[in-house]
Amino acid sequence: MSGARTVLLTTARLVGRSSEPVDVLVEDGAVSAIGVGLAAAGHDVVDLDGRWLGPGLWDSHVHMDQWALVRRRLDLSSATSAAGAASLVGQRLRAEPPADGRPLIGYGFQDALWPDAPARALLDSVSGDVPVVLVSNDLHAVWLNSRALSDHGHAEHPTGLLCEQPAFTVSSAVSAVSDDQLDAWVGEAAAAAAARGVVGIVDLEMTPSLDRWARRVAGGMTALRVEAGVYPQGLDEVVARGLRTGDVIAGTDGLVAMGPFKIITDGSLNTRTAFCHEPYAGLEGSAEARGIMTVDRDDLIGYLRRASSAGLVPAVHAIGDAANAQALDAFEAVGCGGSIEHAQLLDTTDFARFARLGVVASVQPEHAMDDRDIADRLWTGRTGRAFAFESLVAAGATLRLGSDAPVAPLDPWVSMAAAVSRARDGREPWHPEQRLVASVALAASARGRVSVEAEAVADLVVTDLDPLSVAADELRRMPVAATMLGGRWTHMTLG
Repeated sequence: MSGARTVLLTTARLVGRSSEPVDVLVEDGAVSAIGVGLAAAGHDVVDLDGRWLGPGLWDSHVHMDQWALVRRRLDLSSATSAAGAASLVGQRLRAEPPADGRPLIGYGFQDALWPDAPARALLDSVSGDVPVVLVSNDLHAVWLNSRALSDHGHAEHPTGLLCEQPAFTVSSAVSAVSDDQLDAWVGEAAAAAAARGVVGIVDLEMTPSLDRWARRVAGGMTALRVEAGVYPQGLDEVVARGLRTGDVIAGTDGLVAMGPFKIITDGSLNTRTAFCHEPYAGLEGSAEARGIMTVDRDDLIGYLRRASSAGLVPAVHAIGDAANAQALDAFEAVGCGGSIEHAQLLDTTDFARFARLGVVASVQPEHAMDDRDIADRLWTGRTGRAFAFESLVAAGATLRLGSDAPVAPLDPWVSMAAAVSRARDGREPWHPEQRLVASVALAASARGRVSVEAEAVADLVVTDLDPLSVAADELRRMPVAATMLGGRWTHMTLG
């Protein structure tokens, strides 16, 4: 990798190994030696002063463009009612009205527990003729006022709350900004991720992002490794280009690679559209009481067969237990491996199938903290097998941790803290029997690595604390002193 140097890291304590300080030599982008008293002649020397050196972190599920965009949108996460969300909209419009014709875009509302329902008239009462588009925390719903509904072809919609594909379409439309602007914002987000010890992401942005990332690297954005996924609408093009999962894209200095084939098979918990075996509490008897399937069994099998035969590893979005069972059925029918993204609610009989079929459980632990109260209400009596991380590990499944940013922060320390504690904000742990041990959470955040080993790629993070022994609250706000990617610094605070 260009820019990599020979660096000697002295007095480092290695995560997962002895706490006695050692020296670590980095050459040509890899760890070439580990020992005591390594020769420093001709090398750049960085004294870690007893800090902890561990493997660099990955976020295995990110929507990077959306993460960069929502960092600039009205934050609705504090709203506890539709009226409260509308009040936040009104306050922003009075203080910072958008330019003529531009929409006000908000992000982060969760309406499943609200005492009142989102309504277009409620937003109309505070917005006048300004188009307002509010995106839900899980990205599966948008709430629009009358002006925005008209702008996006839904003028007659009774409530203004759109779910699933109509929501994705509106969200994509309001996310359209110039390439230069988007790249600048993504660059800021990538630098912020590197400052948290992140060396790589799996980008599952809904629109094809592979060529965007190649452009960004060519323009100097080199803070992260990126594996960029593709959805069904882009499958033909990727197959025609002969790209397989893991293929490095020419001209990106090894930083950008083809990612998985992603397909969405159900909705989400908050919108009550995740497909379940049993009805949602309070929705019994309604037409979609169990949620929805967005892809039927035969079509899913067809997509998995076509993608895997072309060398693309499938990544199947499944949240409800029925959706997860169908996804596992499809993997078994095709005979390929891959991942299930989210795997939030599972049949107890399906835990072992992940291991047997070679299907990775790609999970987002912070979602359990965000959604625990919603799950307790809507999945009553089923939450012992919701976000069931330890049950998956005990069954032999491989876990990967991620954020689903912007749904949760792009910060693996937050994900690890949620996984090992099942608690946040001073509350009692939620289903503590599903906690992970710290070493498992770290390995699931670092591509299976727990320690720094000789001959491994020099994707490293330097922390002030030992991530395997600190309390969960300290893990959540872990001080990161430096991040190294392929032997070069992408973040550095050491003198």
